[in-house]
Amino acid sequence: MIEMQDIEKYHQSGPRKTYVLRYVNLNVAEGEFVSIMGPSGAGKSTLLHIMGMLDEPTAGSYRFLGEEVGGMGEKERTEIHRGHIGFVFQAYHLIDEQTVYENLEMPLLYQKVKGSERKARVSELLDRFQMVAKKDLFPHQLSGGEQQRVGVARALIGQPTLILADEPTGNLNSKQGEEVMDMLRELNDEGTTIVQVTHSEKNAGYGSRVVHLLDGKIEQEGRY
Repeated sequence: MIEMQDIEKYHQSGPRKTYVLRYVNLNVAEGEFVSIMGPSGAGKSTLLHIMGMLDEPTAGSYRFLGEEVGGMGEKERTEIHRGHIGFVFQAYHLIDEQTVYENLEMPLLYQKVKGSERKARVSELLDRFQMVAKKDLFPHQLSGGEQQRVGVARALIGQPTLILADEPTGNLNSKQGEEVMDMLRELNDEGTTIVQVTHSEKNAGYGSRVVHLLDGKIEQEGRY
């Protein structure tokens, strides 16, 4: 699914280059659950954002589902992102002025999904994530765990083949965090490919493989 070869990301000021990622070679197969670990500043989130086409590498090759991403126009990348990739953020990134229902429906409006199907998909996920009673509430009326459940549901609403999770339990207590990680493992068991960035060894253990980044380079890889 994901093939990265010699990926680099750097910022240039005059002749000086400040590297965020250096010579990253990483493949992720369909159905895998990969955890990316490393200290702050190691380049974890940047790598995840490149995978999700929210950022572009300065150098190297990135192929997604066999297609070279670097050769795509912005419209084509956006279409692939919307059609295949769901993002779960640490800070939830819900729209404050919209209800739970409206937050879930928004990605489907971008995809131009018909009204009847939108309603069916939103209803299904509200039920699955036990949020039916909360559908008319706004994000500030929800607990952190509830907001993150909405965030995971929103990532799923477009029926993605890949979920990218950036510290998905970072703002949650331990019980809420376990609930979110159990959800992600369940989704992976159903066939969804997942790549998560985490500082937590426990959360990394939910995956089948861990990749350690240090100073923008892959230091080591291992399997659980």
